[in-house]
Amino acid sequence: MKASGPVIKLSAPGPGHFWPVPVVHEDARLLAVDKPARLLTSPDRYDRERPNLMKLLHAGIERGAEWAVQRRIDYLSNAHRLDFETTGVLLMAKDKPALVHLANQFGGTQPEKTYVALVPGSPEQDEFEVDLKLTPDPRLPGLMRWSKDGKKALTRFRVLERFRGVTLLSCHPATGRTHQIRVHLKFAGFPIYGDEFYGDGRRLYLSALKPSYRLKDGQEERPLTPSLALHAWKLRVAHPDDGRSVEITAPWPRDLEVALKYLRRFGR
Repeated sequence: MKASGPVIKLSAPGPGHFWPVPVVHEDARLLAVDKPARLLTSPDRYDRERPNLMKLLHAGIERGAEWAVQRRIDYLSNAHRLDFETTGVLLMAKDKPALVHLANQFGGTQPEKTYVALVPGSPEQDEFEVDLKLTPDPRLPGLMRWSKDGKKALTRFRVLERFRGVTLLSCHPATGRTHQIRVHLKFAGFPIYGDEFYGDGRRLYLSALKPSYRLKDGQEERPLTPSLALHAWKLRVAHPDDGRSVEITAPWPRDLEVALKYLRRFGR
């Protein structure tokens, strides 16, 4: 479940609407948040008007929002990105030298990134990897495909828990290509629950797990996985001050925790 802690409230379209963005790490040089689902990290190249996290943060800094004034923040820049529906650790720099330091790490293979994903099916091995070059799909702007002429992309996977026809995986991307984990899991035959671009958008329902499940008249069953079941769980980087190792974690989303609760009860 979500842990209590500092939360930045970012204004959203509509009166009285906002995105609560939990802070999962902060020091004099770095700020890391738990990015909500269905919020872009940065401006969309095809639609600049879509809400995105960085634009909302910068707007808060410019208008002197309480969260920015309290922290004396006048600069924030993201060191990497997360997909629109992906939740979890997003790391930002509070000054330009820190950003350069982080960018040099993310440009290589130094940051250790751990995601968790819930997928249909059951891999034969407890550990496996996908080494598959990726390139932008010319037919589908914004999406990726594998190609022998693409950029190197390697992801290692490990089974955390097995259920009846469902598997919880930890995902360790050694490179940072767009949609890398999603494309690699599709190639491996295990597209992530809720992935409408690289899968069939399949959701997990309690009725598929619980034999005695009954829905009341007039009600519609809600999925246990309402969005993409992919979460950026851990990130380990070298701190820009002295190079010390810093590990940042983001609590698993509530819908994933609930899905796992029912899987452990009915899906063995």
